[in-house]
Amino acid sequence: MHPIPFNKPFMTGRELWYIAQAHTNGHLSGDGQFTKQCHAWLERTTGTRRALLTHSCTAALEMAALLAELAPGDEVIMPSYTFVSTANAFVMRGAVPVFVDIRADTLNLDETKIEAAITPRTKVILPVHYAGVACEMDTIMDIARRHNLIVVEDAAQGIMSTYKGRPLGTIGHMGAYSFHETKNIIAGEGGALLVNDAALAERAEIIREKGTNRSQFFRGQVDKYTWVDIGSSYLPGEVIAAFLWAQMEEADHITARRLALWDHYHAALAPLEAEGKLRRPIVPDGCTHNAHMYYILLDSLERRTRVLANMKQQGVNCVFHYVPLHSAPYGVKHSRHHGDMRQTNALSDRLLRLPLWVGLEEHQARVLSALREAL
Repeated sequence: MHPIPFNKPFMTGRELWYIAQAHTNGHLSGDGQFTKQCHAWLERTTGTRRALLTHSCTAALEMAALLAELAPGDEVIMPSYTFVSTANAFVMRGAVPVFVDIRADTLNLDETKIEAAITPRTKVILPVHYAGVACEMDTIMDIARRHNLIVVEDAAQGIMSTYKGRPLGTIGHMGAYSFHETKNIIAGEGGALLVNDAALAERAEIIREKGTNRSQFFRGQVDKYTWVDIGSSYLPGEVIAAFLWAQMEEADHITARRLALWDHYHAALAPLEAEGKLRRPIVPDGCTHNAHMYYILLDSLERRTRVLANMKQQGVNCVFHYVPLHSAPYGVKHSRHHGDMRQTNALSDRLLRLPLWVGLEEHQARVLSALREAL
């Protein structure tokens, strides 16, 4: 019996044809026709003022850190329960991550703990929409307005999800998406910065183009392009954009299939939750999610370790998630946390992610059977 992988990248069937078209067009570096189509799709779908493809979500977050004009010692409030890129992008500008605890229901940044963590050095609030389920953005934006702070949404997992009808990544001043092969809509590697504050849009283009005004030159706004600001090469090549365009065309179909898999897990595991054997994910009212992942919470680290090993023995590959950043070696030295991190510490030890990918339909019964046996 073949092992069931945790993730299997989905192809719509047009990716290789579009890559060949990019080559035929004679343009394989960044910002060709496919990149323009991806930008237009993102702007149309989300309503953001300016969408810019990047070679990773990490790159999009690095651009956000540059646009926030952070100085060494400035502070960024974020959850500790997140991928290292969330912190690294800002640490590279000399900023200090200030971690606050997460909510027990969504595993998102606990909005009730943000305000107490603000100091005169705070510049940015960085909510992470875990599993594509929205943070409590109205409260976060209200805090940011009152304290004159920038909000950058880490929506790496959040494409096609909404908060009170608004797409994730479009509520803060900036948002970042990921198109890594483990995400819903993929390009292997890749990301996008959503610039929602019009005042930042022009500078975002310049930073993305190595600090030059090349985009304005190609629009005929300046007669030559030159070095005008700091920046780096954040563009993906057209091969990436061509692959991504094939995925964007099928985004609704991909999301619907993932939601069907998520819903099947959720219904099948309700009896085990009723027996107290696990806790299922919670999606608050007002949030629509994209079925980015299906996780369960067990009662202890020891239990999770046993279940993981048993699932692997049965040929089903599950994973857990982040080591909290506040307890990681670099985090201990170069960050601080405000208040206790009780939920972060407890929940990170107990979470187990089940396989969820388009094409899993024929294997899902086996995953569930293995999980029941492992429990």
